[in-house]
Amino acid sequence: MDTRFFASQAVDIPVVEQPIPIQHYLRQPHRLVNALTTANRVEALGQDLFRLTMRPLAFMTLSLQPTVDLRVWADATGTVHLRSVRSEIRGVEYINDRFSLDLIGKLQPQTVNGMTQLQGRADLEVRVELPPPFLFMPKAMLETTGNGLLKSVLLTVKQRLMHQLVTDYQTWASCQPGVEMSSDEGLVLG
Repeated sequence: MDTRFFASQAVDIPVVEQPIPIQHYLRQPHRLVNALTTANRVEALGQDLFRLTMRPLAFMTLSLQPTVDLRVWADATGTVHLRSVRSEIRGVEYINDRFSLDLIGKLQPQTVNGMTQLQGRADLEVRVELPPPFLFMPKAMLETTGNGLLKSVLLTVKQRLMHQLVTDYQTWASCQPGVEMSSDEGLVLG
C-alpha cells in the first residue's frame, strides 16, 4: 500500500540589519545548512550539495534514520532555494527500497515597514510502501501519524533556523573586513 505523508511550514524571521546586508550572508549556502542542524550531521558533497543525516525517528513500531542530499543555492537577490536530490532511510531495508522524499524550500529577504524579515516556506512529502503488518491499520491513522511526524521534523528545523541563522549572521557580519566591534556602540564600520 503506497502511503503519502505531507507537511508544510512557513517561517518569518525578523532580522536586525548589520553593516553588511543579510543578502550577502545568504549567498553562502553552507551557512544556511549549518544553521539547520548540528555540524556533525552535515557533510558537504560539493559547492551547493550537502548530505544531512537526521536523528533517528520513531514511526509506530519502526526506528528510522533519514539521510537527505540537499542542493542549496542562492540567487542574485539573496533568496535561498533548497531541494532534496536523493534520500535514504537507514534502519529498515524494506522501507528504504520503497521510499521517496521530496523537500522544497525557499527563504527570501523582504523589507516590511522598513524592517528586514526573512520569509520562507518548506514543503516536505514522503511516499512509502509500508511493510505488510501496517496493511491492517486504518489508512487515516497511518496518515495522521506520518503527517504529524513530518510536521514535528519541520517545526524542529524551523525553531533551530530562527535562532541559529540570525545569531550566525550577526557573528559573520562582525567578522568581515572593515567591520569592528565597539564595546559601547555595537558594530561600526572601520
